[in-house]
Amino acid sequence: MIEKIEITQRFNFKRLNRHYECFTIDLLNKNAYYKISERGSGDKFLSENALCDDSWIGILVDLRQNMTSEIHRIDDEQIDRFLCDFNSLNLFEGFESEEFSYFEKIELIYSCNVVIYSTDKFEEYSFKNNFPANWISFGEILKDLFAFDVLHLNYQRQMVTPLYFDIEKDGVYLDGKLNIKTIEFGHYRTYPYELPNPRLIVDFKKNRIEGYIEKDLGLSDRELIYGLLEKYHVYQWIFDEYHRKSNIRDPDDLEGYDWYLEIVFEDNIIWHIFGYNDYPDTYVHLAREIIEITGMDLLEINTISSNDLKLYEKIGEMKLTD
Repeated sequence: MIEKIEITQRFNFKRLNRHYECFTIDLLNKNAYYKISERGSGDKFLSENALCDDSWIGILVDLRQNMTSEIHRIDDEQIDRFLCDFNSLNLFEGFESEEFSYFEKIELIYSCNVVIYSTDKFEEYSFKNNFPANWISFGEILKDLFAFDVLHLNYQRQMVTPLYFDIEKDGVYLDGKLNIKTIEFGHYRTYPYELPNPRLIVDFKKNRIEGYIEKDLGLSDRELIYGLLEKYHVYQWIFDEYHRKSNIRDPDDLEGYDWYLEIVFEDNIIWHIFGYNDYPDTYVHLAREIIEITGMDLLEINTISSNDLKLYEKIGEMKLTD
């Protein structure tokens, strides 16, 4: 019999603005609660450059405010109904966990860890892209039991993961291909510490590029940017298949540079990835073409060691010619 379930979710926004939470369903003691120690920096968040898209702020503030010290009581009838519904889901039948640690060299906007304690066994499942087939149904069962959105399915519709979206080489799809609203890239030194600020912001609504390049955004610029994103499979950087280098070799300089890339689509749908001195496999190929086009090292590959550059070039070339 299941005695306890722990659901730990991590949300990553705008560099240092992150939210970790752990919701525990204790069936033996007939209650459920948040582990407040996971809360981190509370309701505060770092102020951002006024040029940045702020779609994430409302999500982050609401996530933190909803995580309270309230004890949610459940009775025997509710427990029996929950166990019946949960067991009928076969939520993790045939499911393969994605291996990741508390500290990842490349992190995504969302990841989750579920631990199930039973009378005679212990099970743990982790994922960031490989959602269980009935995850949405599980969220609806929890919402019915506790009268709030435990799995944040409302916000999952605003974050680009495979739960609701199709992520292809040429773009992100919901009912159709999503239009891009803004792109933001930042690259900053971790030692000695440098406060992260955006290096490049492309605003398709205002038709402006700000940061290292200051110019109006023309039609040819738009087509060029769309083409580069597609050519180097940038939308798919969130998948492990583009993290081969980071999985097989640590960067030469572990106290080097961190970076982030955010794409905000129509209806404030957010695609976000950031790295600790490590990059997706086709990052260097994209950076080199940008140097050829602009004459500027906008993605700052000058901060990557020569040995790491060779490995990115080798693995990235293999990926691009698949």
